[in-house]
Amino acid sequence: MTEPSRIILVTGMSGAGKTTALKTFEDMGWETVDNFPLALLDRLLGAPSAPGAEDQDRPLAIGIDMRTRGFDAEQIVARIARLRVERGGTAEILFLDCGGPELVRRFSETRRRHPLALDRPAADGILRERDLIAAVRRGADHLIDTTELSTNALQAEVRGRFGATDETPTLTVMSFGFSRGVPRNADLLFDMRFLRNPHWDRALRPMTGQDQPVIDHIAGDPAYADVVGRIEDLLLTLLPRYHAEGKSYVTVAFGCTGGRHRSVHVAERVGQRLRDAGFSPTVLHRDLGDAARESAGDGAAKKA
Repeated sequence: MTEPSRIILVTGMSGAGKTTALKTFEDMGWETVDNFPLALLDRLLGAPSAPGAEDQDRPLAIGIDMRTRGFDAEQIVARIARLRVERGGTAEILFLDCGGPELVRRFSETRRRHPLALDRPAADGILRERDLIAAVRRGADHLIDTTELSTNALQAEVRGRFGATDETPTLTVMSFGFSRGVPRNADLLFDMRFLRNPHWDRALRPMTGQDQPVIDHIAGDPAYADVVGRIEDLLLTLLPRYHAEGKSYVTVAFGCTGGRHRSVHVAERVGQRLRDAGFSPTVLHRDLGDAARESAGDGAAKKA
């Protein structure tokens, strides 16, 4: 039996962002459980990991609030304190707070009822909840006030406090053909159809953007060096910003007509430039296989 390397109890005011915080922990690779009765915590910690599961000691985030069965602020603080002693300080409480007027606004905008004011104004439930949960707030190890935080800002705050310092987005650089549609998951998309098209050279047409004669042909375009260099500089500026904002996946897509020549070469070149800068991109060519089959089947019927 392997226990979690770290336990965070995520709680706070209703509407303060518990769901967002738990989703962020999940995206960071934590195991998450919401509205889990603390009376069953020992049973949860004693449960064996799934056979063959990786990271069997991965950290655990448990969401709890006023709706959780058996909620008692004093008992929660005492239980976490005992667990902290038993586990050598790896059990903590994260309390999410928020100003009353902002909570009222949030409940009003979402048309949700406050769990402690189902038949009264939300402000009444907020005051009552703040009193009932005060002991947990006082005993919290971490306090985040979300009054002025957007969802993205809260995600960044959670990642900054609890994420691994070396956590970076999963980076994909891909080529594609516009003739087969734009990739839906692209975060940044660049159109390479302004470059010289090797398709119109009969000797180059059967080749791909991975072949040196095609590379030389594309690189001979007067606009090539300046434009592609600027794109690389832009990516080297943006990718650290995506990291700072906590984005888990970044896909950069380069397109040409058929996805065979220009986009393939540029994706390869940019991928190497990013590797040289310390990133670890995966380079994919979405339509290269289809383009090769079509070239064999119908000759010059398609542009690349």
